Parts: sequence; C-alpha cells; structure tokens
Amino acid sequence: MRHTVGIDIGSTYTKAIVVNGDRTILGSAIQPTGFRLSEVAETVCADAVAEAGLDRDQLDYYVATGYGRHQAADSDLKVTDLTAAARGATLLFPGTRTILDVGGQTMKASRLTDETKVKSFRLNDKCAAGTGAFLEKTARYMGYSTEEIGPLVATSKEPISISGVCAVFAESEVINHLSQGVAPADIMHGAIVSLVGRSVQLMKRVQMEPEFTLIGGILRFQTMARVARETLETDVNVPPDGLVQFVPALGAAILGQLRLETLAGERPARNPNPVSA
Repeated sequence: MRHTVGIDIGSTYTKAIVVNGDRTILGSAIQPTGFRLSEVAETVCADAVAEAGLDRDQLDYYVATGYGRHQAADSDLKVTDLTAAARGATLLFPGTRTILDVGGQTMKASRLTDETKVKSFRLNDKCAAGTGAFLEKTARYMGYSTEEIGPLVATSKEPISISGVCAVFAESEVINHLSQGVAPADIMHGAIVSLVGRSVQLMKRVQMEPEFTLIGGILRFQTMARVARETLETDVNVPPDGLVQFVPALGAAILGQLRLETLAGERPARNPNPVSA
C-alpha cells in the first residue's frame, strides 16, 4: 500500500495528513505556523506520520501546499492551496462547484469545472475585516480567547450590525457598541454576519454556483456555516468536525496518490468517503 503525506503551511497554522492508496486518512497533525516555517513543517509532518503508525521512510510521496510551501525542502511536489483545496473538497463532496476558504489571514473563493479544475478565483488578503483575524481580534478586544468564540456566539439573542468595510472602522463600531452596553455575544454574532457578507460578495465575483463547500479554520464555529446557509438561502457543505482545517492538506496528499498512480500507469482509485483508520 502506498502512503502519501500532504502538508499545508498556512499563515496561521500548519497542517499535515497521511493517506493510503484507498484515500483513507491514517494520521493528521496541526501546529501554529510561527516564523520558523521549515522547522514547523518538519515537526507537523513527523507528528502526522507517527500518528499513522508509520516511519518516515515508508512515505512514498510528499506534497506541500499553502503560502509557505516552498519552505518544505523535502517535498516531492509543491502545489497552490487553490489546487489542493479543490482536490480535498471534491473528495469529501464530489458535487462541489464553489469553494469558500476562510483562514486566519486570507479569504479565498474559487469556482471549479466538472473535472475539479479551478476555473476562476478571487482572494481577499488586503484587509483583516475579510478574514478570520477580524473575529479573533474582536474576541480579544472584548476579553475572550479564540476558543471561546463558538460558545460565546451560541448565547447571542440577536446579531448587532457591524457595517465597517475595513478592520479599523469595524473595530470602532465594536468599541461603540460595547460603550452602549451591547452584549459581547451579539457583537460577536454581528462580526460573523459581517464576515459572511464579505464572503458572499467574494463568491459572487467568481460567479458562484452550487454545490457550495466551506472550509478553513473559521468554519470551526458552527454559527459561520449557519449564517452562510441563511444568506445564500441554500445548503452548504462543511467538512466533518476535525477536517474543516485540513482540506488543502488532504487534497495535497491525494495529489500525491494521483502522481504515483500516473507514474505507475494505473487507473486512479476512488474513495468518496475518506475516514480515519
């Protein structure tokens, strides 16, 4: 059985996944990226391989993606995170045609062809108000950690409007709402609604079409997906708990399997429902 590892060196977190030839997930690992990209890549890769119960020399192919992919010196192949996300999303949800990836520092929307190729894409990496960093900064300003965002929003009775088009103006609105005694939960809920609104605008720019698949660390918060469903007035795919941050890493590992199959002249294997062994 062939084993491949996909590693996604993101701006906030670095993730790795090990899969076998049946597309079964054997191991995974995640750590904050920090500033020593090559070191964290090596550590996260080693952790995922260990969880899979393998030795490093049992890996047949190593594919790196993410903004720091060029720091993965030992990788056999480097691919863009858009390409990797497309592979990962369509493995989990074969009908995916539009992907929204909301990370800590960037937001990306892409539309796919029937052959899972990226047909068009747009990025929002110029302003923190369009990324997960805005939610995290809002939470910190109110005295909450990132891990407390989900439970906090769950207690909201009604989202408060946050209309600022940039992080600076939006933060001013947050300060104003707090001074007026607005509940932090409602402010946090409003921040998520604001972020979803920017997300949908980005998706419209790629001429979005269903099925919609939402990925990225911010989708850990169930309110994000719920508000997206309400805004789009249709259902959206969200990877099962624990995989939402790993989709590009999963896609990179799958691309490794495809490369090995191509080199061997084999027909690609398919497993539409990868699960941990």
